Amino acid sequence: MSRALTHSVKLGRDRSSSPIFDKFVIVPILACAYVEIILPLLITTDAGTLVGGMWTAAQQKIMMAPRLENKIFWPAMASISVIWAVRNWSRLTLPPHIVCLFAYLAFAGASIAWSFNPEVSFIRFVQQAMIITSIVLPALLAARTADMMRGVFLCFAFALILNVFFVLDQNPMIPEIGRKAYAGYFTFKGELGHSAAFALLLSLHEILYPGWRRRFGVIVIAVAIYLVVLSDSNGSLGLALLAPLLAGITLFIGKKLRVSPAIVLVPIPVFYTVLSYIVGNLINRISWHVYGNYDLSGRVFIWDFANLEIARKPLLGWGYQSFWLSGPDAPSITDAPAWIKDMPNAHNGYLDTMVDMGYVGFALLVIFLVATLHAIGRVADREPSRAWHLLTLALFVILTNFVETGWMHNYDILWVMFVVVAAEIGRYCQHFPSVVSEPMRRGLVIAGRRPGLVRPEGIGKLGQFQKRRM
Repeated sequence: MSRALTHSVKLGRDRSSSPIFDKFVIVPILACAYVEIILPLLITTDAGTLVGGMWTAAQQKIMMAPRLENKIFWPAMASISVIWAVRNWSRLTLPPHIVCLFAYLAFAGASIAWSFNPEVSFIRFVQQAMIITSIVLPALLAARTADMMRGVFLCFAFALILNVFFVLDQNPMIPEIGRKAYAGYFTFKGELGHSAAFALLLSLHEILYPGWRRRFGVIVIAVAIYLVVLSDSNGSLGLALLAPLLAGITLFIGKKLRVSPAIVLVPIPVFYTVLSYIVGNLINRISWHVYGNYDLSGRVFIWDFANLEIARKPLLGWGYQSFWLSGPDAPSITDAPAWIKDMPNAHNGYLDTMVDMGYVGFALLVIFLVATLHAIGRVADREPSRAWHLLTLALFVILTNFVETGWMHNYDILWVMFVVVAAEIGRYCQHFPSVVSEPMRRGLVIAGRRPGLVRPEGIGKLGQFQKRRM
């Protein structure tokens, strides 16, 4: 009787852990599709084709102008998300790292009070609040067995295949270093590089599954490498190769030492600082190997200017997104030298956070990142492969933000994907399976087409308990 009951419990867990369709994941997937496919296609259609490998001033104005689609799509998605949250309030719980995300967002809203341009800050803050709401709330309401990341992968795979046709019928851009680069249907070659890199990283998880998912994943990896090379995004390619390796090493060390991934990763910036002091000009050496120049394609000059502006308002910053592109009298226009006046950001997410919200905002960002990495450690205790996948995506965004701006920056795909990862972590953490309440030794059982973690001793005791009752 006990063996029969144990077998039935295993079958019940196998069936409950199989992927199901859940309406709550539709909105986060639509958010990714809008940012990754719909909006770039609309912008490119309006702006037209490149002229001599560059965008004209009129085309740039079209790309930067407020769009009616944003005023319709994000309010609609946010409204649906809030309605779902209100109707299912008893099911909604906020994990600690999501609380940190909302604290980071709340401080951005508070910075409107001292913003250089309060009107611009308010508009951009409301848009950011709708983006976060549209992703986080529905994802937390979804069942643990709903495979949201597969939908995100299919979104990026479709975008990748679509970009192939654009690249084949496109004149290349000519960067300052003289190499040809393609942007696909995006407005900048780096965006194609980020898109292809995300598709590659998402495919790594797909190839863990047998059958058509593995075969399609391999195809997407090949196309992703092809496009990231054509986009001349060496940084994206390098970080896409580094992130899975670093994630695997981090989880391995964390498991052996029984510490959080956040603690394992702390020595890296310390080691970099010490090595920079010993070697000297380390960033310039890295720049030469990655970008073919010694100044990170001019980024170091932008960073020097950003650091000067941070020093002027170090504690609270200039206000959320009121420094860059906030009018003809913006500090980035009046204070910046030469070509830096035309920059949309500092090309460094951490510096831009300090420019916008000072050291207080930067501290809140760091707390959010550390809490998110720590939460991945909880996922690793149950499903190591899922944790590796999520940590890979998170590390790619964290590392990319050292050379690009993505933290809470409009609807940048870097930020949207990190919010998706944070929401996926929160969704999974609040639905951990539990067969018995007392801690038991866990064993690995191959159940169906995907591995799952069960507690054989706990199940056995449950069977004995039921037998005594019978």
